[in-house]
Amino acid sequence: MKTKQNQQPALCLLAAITLTTALGSIHAFSVFLLPFEVLLQTGRAQISLIYSGALICLTISVLFGHRIYSRLAPSTLGLVACLVAAAGIVIAGNSDSFWLVAFGYSVLFGAANGVGYGFALQISAQAMPHKQGFAMGTVTAFYALGATLAPTIFNHGLAQGGNEYGISTAMNIAGIIFVCAGVITWVLLHQSGVIFKSETNNQPVAQPSNHFLQVLLWFGFGSGSLAGLMVLGHATGLVQSAGGSIAMSVTGAMMIALGNMIGGLLAGVLADRIRIGLLMILLPLISAIALMLALNDLSALQLLGTLTVVGFSYGAIIAAYPIAVLAIFGSAASSRIYGRIFTSWGFVGLLGPWLGGYFYDSSGQYNLAISAALASSLLSVLVAYILSKNTLNSNQPLGTSSA
Repeated sequence: MKTKQNQQPALCLLAAITLTTALGSIHAFSVFLLPFEVLLQTGRAQISLIYSGALICLTISVLFGHRIYSRLAPSTLGLVACLVAAAGIVIAGNSDSFWLVAFGYSVLFGAANGVGYGFALQISAQAMPHKQGFAMGTVTAFYALGATLAPTIFNHGLAQGGNEYGISTAMNIAGIIFVCAGVITWVLLHQSGVIFKSETNNQPVAQPSNHFLQVLLWFGFGSGSLAGLMVLGHATGLVQSAGGSIAMSVTGAMMIALGNMIGGLLAGVLADRIRIGLLMILLPLISAIALMLALNDLSALQLLGTLTVVGFSYGAIIAAYPIAVLAIFGSAASSRIYGRIFTSWGFVGLLGPWLGGYFYDSSGQYNLAISAALASSLLSVLVAYILSKNTLNSNQPLGTSSA
């Protein structure tokens, strides 16, 4: 494998942050629900399929991304991901056909999003081998930051005119941002001198790549993520169900997203300092405790506090699991195996928000949904405990391990 002298890992991390901050805006789609209902003259369930389709394409791209990452120079790949995302969202914003909107947002934007996000995680970890937890946690946290900032930008575009004009303006602005982010990413990666180290199926890994271990990771990641995805999908409804105002519910959604970001940052820092197995047990346990409190008759402000903790735990979990995959299997196979584990996120990304809506529709309140999220978090604790006892039992943090 060729290497480049005078590599600058900090520039590579900055490029990965730029890429994921821009792409994280995909999770602000709820801003467009009502405008698209009016524009396309269809129901909310069908409009929601656009976002669901984006999550599916995102997941598929992460699953097969390891086949793409080494085929282009890192700077070129980052630029192409942003340009495809820009093309997708501009097509979606300037169409009055459901299928064209779905093609632009779900297929093009969703697929580019998965490639960019998965690549940013792996290239940042490779560039900073002694601070891999910090690198991956930071990349994940800034992906959440993008989802936090995007609604403000989208709402500004929507406010410029009627629904049709507003959608076009908002998504055209996003397209311009993606192009700018792509150029910045290209410059930073080119200047960093970092080259992606490709992996092959016959390279040795740090642990046996047995299917049962990957199944455990799949269930642990999915069950740990379900609570956070359910809360993110129903943040405003949860706060309003406890008597909160519309303003408080909107603020609550931003607070939960902010907790998500802080969780990702903290998980990355802690993964380089404490045993990753312990971290994987504690994070869903924190979420479970918060959900237990949420089942009580809390005020809207108190409920918002518990939901922010769930958002924090979710952000930390989605940062911790790619770090754990790297710790178990080593860099020789991490992107390939993480792609498989990540499909659990795609599954619960569809299941979690839907379950929240289903339980609310059937009972008129969110207690059943919160109980389901609590059970899922406890399952993640159990799976993480089994993983910790059998594979993640080193006392060394990730940054000092040989993986």
